[in-house]
Amino acid sequence: MQSTPFLACLAFLFLVAGCIAESSEAPAEVTGPEEIGAEMPSLSLTSPAFQHNGYIPSTYTCDGQGINPPLNIQGVPENAQSLVLIMDDPDAADVVGYTWDHWVVFNIDPSTTRIQEGREPQGVRGVSSSDTLGYQGSCPPAPREHAYSFRLYALDTMLNLPEGSTKAEVEQAMHNHILEETELVGRYRSN
Repeated sequence: MQSTPFLACLAFLFLVAGCIAESSEAPAEVTGPEEIGAEMPSLSLTSPAFQHNGYIPSTYTCDGQGINPPLNIQGVPENAQSLVLIMDDPDAADVVGYTWDHWVVFNIDPSTTRIQEGREPQGVRGVSSSDTLGYQGSCPPAPREHAYSFRLYALDTMLNLPEGSTKAEVEQAMHNHILEETELVGRYRSN
């Protein structure tokens, strides 16, 4: 039978072709967590004193000591050059006609991971709506609950602004420089 050597040769060629195809595939790459779909930590702002959308203890308000609450910062992008922290009361617009600014701090070191109770972060202090520097505790003007927004921004630059700049000036200067932002909301009702 003359076809047997032909079939044997054909089978051999298929075997060789299969081996060549397998060896021509790219070797499997070793991947890190970011390459296989695991999310990298994103910017977050939390407080051991209250949960997001929880109630701010009176210690940090005008009914108490009026000191700033402790805050924890995580997930700052590696390429961040500075942080900005703004606390305001959008609910005040119902009473005074605009959002009341309680705390503005910019050019905070991006390696900051904790802001201690009663101690402002090292940075440049902006001015609040009451025309004062530094933290101004929650103090709703009417006997109803207000939601206070603590917003943290990671920027790709330092802001060239002086101490006493307003929230509007800070927001304008950081426009197009925000890498990431996050928000922590605390609620409070005056006694």
